[in-house]
Amino acid sequence: MKLKRILIVILAISITSSSQAQNKIEGSLEADFVSSYIWRGLHLGHVSLQPELSVGWKGLSLTAWGNVGLSGHKDDNTEINLILSYQTGGLSLGVIDYWNDEHDTRFFYFKKDGTGHALEGYVDYDFGPVSASWQTFFAGNDYQKADGKRAFSSYLEFMAPFRLVTCDWEATAGLVPWASDYYSTKGFCVTNLSLRATKVIKITDSFSLPLFAQLVANPASQDLYFVTGLTLKAF
Repeated sequence: MKLKRILIVILAISITSSSQAQNKIEGSLEADFVSSYIWRGLHLGHVSLQPELSVGWKGLSLTAWGNVGLSGHKDDNTEINLILSYQTGGLSLGVIDYWNDEHDTRFFYFKKDGTGHALEGYVDYDFGPVSASWQTFFAGNDYQKADGKRAFSSYLEFMAPFRLVTCDWEATAGLVPWASDYYSTKGFCVTNLSLRATKVIKITDSFSLPLFAQLVANPASQDLYFVTGLTLKAF
């Protein structure tokens, strides 16, 4: 009888602790330094700093992500993305507001004739060994130059993480299902085949430095990129 009571108390404490953990507002701050800015198989910049700030509560999160070109090259651009997402189990849903200063330097300019914003909805599901995600632009700067109609540019990606030789690896395959000026494709194309390895280098007992290297191939454009970088995190 005493053992039964003890088990009930332990179970009650566990449930309470789990509930409190889920109700807790969490936040994170990190920044990547990368040798090139490669996104879904597209080259968008050279040496860059990419900060990220995120807050989350009960599966709901709001994230600000940015890119600042550091090379002084004419292709360097400033980008700010705002991401609202919800996760439950292996399912993630969200909306991303992409903005860069390539079309217009005004962040609060949303008119069709030159806005730098593009809104994308996405759904992602983690099956365990493999995760799959689908993204579609539904508003903002996503029009076909030929006819001026909205393109609804979309992207399908599969990603498989694994552990090998003391490194964490990610194998990724991404494709564009139909014509899109956004991805510079005229129809169905594979635009992203990549392999990324991350190694955490221990500096001291309280500080470590994640280093990564990534090989990215874009079969559609016949380009190959090799990217290296490091991540700084605040806990």
